[in-house]
Amino acid sequence: MAELVEYYGTGRRKSSIARVFLRPGSGEFKVNGKPFEQYFVTETQRIMARRPLVTTETTGNFNVVASCTGGGVNGQAGAVKMGIARALLLFNPELRGRLKSEGFLTRDPRGKERKKYGQKGARKRFQFSKR
Repeated sequence: MAELVEYYGTGRRKSSIARVFLRPGSGEFKVNGKPFEQYFVTETQRIMARRPLVTTETTGNFNVVASCTGGGVNGQAGAVKMGIARALLLFNPELRGRLKSEGFLTRDPRGKERKKYGQKGARKRFQFSKR
């Protein structure tokens, strides 16, 4: 039985997590079992998620299977981008310079700031009354 060749990468952005598998193939892209165009509705999300493949010119070489959890669709697109970049590193470590210069391997640490006690939210305070 032939062994399945696949490259795995985990991507994270804000509170979104994406598990990405790259398998040699014709360029088919699925996210959470749905076609790529159906899951990522806006063109910006599609471009963002596909950028590592376009930058490394490996768009038609791999079938991408991604499963995303948490956050919103924009955050998930960013997580898929990072997951693809990490999986491409396993495929070919020589791509590291190109991926790193484009910023695909850098984790975006921005997240939701916690609410503080004695305040209405993370930054907003209760109304102040002098008298």
